[in-house]
This record gives sequence, C-alpha cells and structure tokens, in this order.
Amino acid sequence: MRRIRLLAGVPLAAVLAVALAAAAPAQVANPGLPKGADPVTLDPADFSATIDNRQWPMTVGSRWVYRVTDMSNGATKRQVITVTPRTKRMADGITARVVRDVVTDHGKPVEVTDDWYAQDSHGNVWYFGEHTISYEHGKPSDNGSWQAGVKGAMPGVALPAHPTVGLSYREEYSKGVAEDQSRVLALDAQAQVRAGHFTRVLLAEDYSPIEPRVSELKFYAKGNGQAVLAIDVSGGSDREELIKYTR
Repeated sequence: MRRIRLLAGVPLAAVLAVALAAAAPAQVANPGLPKGADPVTLDPADFSATIDNRQWPMTVGSRWVYRVTDMSNGATKRQVITVTPRTKRMADGITARVVRDVVTDHGKPVEVTDDWYAQDSHGNVWYFGEHTISYEHGKPSDNGSWQAGVKGAMPGVALPAHPTVGLSYREEYSKGVAEDQSRVLALDAQAQVRAGHFTRVLLAEDYSPIEPRVSELKFYAKGNGQAVLAIDVSGGSDREELIKYTR
C-alpha cells in the first residue's frame, strides 16, 4: 500500500514528526512478542492457519489489489495479494496459511512471493517466512527467501492482537537477509486511498538494522487485512495504495 495525500492533507513530514513524538515516551513493555534476535519457543497447538484478527483478517479467497508508484519518476506497477486455500507445514511444526503476492509491470511478473502466516490463540498474526522469486528480463532468481526454523531463521509478528502506541516487535528474522522490525505510532490515523477514506487507522513504522537508512510507514484499517497504504519515507520512493479489496 502507498500515495501523497496521506492523512487529511497534512504533509508527510509533519505527520511522521507528530507520530514519532507521540510514540517516543511510551516504550511499552511487551514480553509476549519478540524483538530483534530474541529466541521464541512456539507450540504448534497454539496456532491456526485460520486468521481472523480484527485488524488483519485473512479469510481464504480474500484479494487486495494495489497500485505501486515510484514517486521519484511516476512509474507504476500492479500488486495483487490473494489468500489461498493452501497451507504449509513449517519446520517448527506450525501449519501456516499460504498468501500469494504477485507484482507485475505491464502484465509481466516482476516478483512472485508465497508468504506464510498463522495466528496464535491470543489473536496475534505471526509471519513465518517467504519464498520469493524475482524476474530480471524474464529470468527468475531467488530474492531473499527464508523459512522460520531453517538455518537459524525465526518467525516474527505481522500484527499484534492488542496494539498500543509505542509497542515494538520484530516482523521477521533471518540474519542478514530479513530483519524487519515494527513499532506502533498511532491508533487513530486516517488514510485516503483509491479504495476509500479510512479512519481510526493503525499507523506503524517498519525499519531494519540491516538497512538503517530505510523507513516505511504502513496504515492498517480495521477489517481490511493488508495495509491500505504504505509509503517509503526514507531510503526508497515507493507508495503502495489499495485500489480494491474483496473477500
């Protein structure tokens, strides 16, 4: 998800400054969710491939269509994310839902990813890895694939069940490959995208220690699953905007 008129016409720099100021003093303790390279021990019996988190439901057949715009030159791509009926048994014994993510440029695939998600008994949505193939001049190559439980990789949290401002957690961990972290900046943001105007939106910042200059804002609207809007605010120029959501 990403575009320019983000929150009620307020400039992006001002939005980010206010959100960070609000979040800074509230470093919320969160013993249940991992950070950085924290080890986790998960019981497969506590997990399900049925994902009904109120903020991020992913029912089988749900489909999100995005316009991905490179704001530096105006080039656009199409992204379609679909919750498949397929599941995958992860190395740690947890059964995860397979979510297909396809990015195309003028109808030709640029990147095709299978992401693996599962929900715990508390309602937290966990991320267990991805199999990603990118295409350069039509030739496929692996682009950062990893799986929790393989070669030291560990799962992270895609979205917590009970987010609070200042809450931080890791989204994924494969050393040197995928180390994204996230922190909640606001619970009452707004986002105007092609799919509509959303209020009471969860605003989070994604960042990574292996790419310290990169920062991305994501806007999650209750009941809409995947982010309705995502914007690179440092180290990139993409804007992903939700065009259509069906379930």
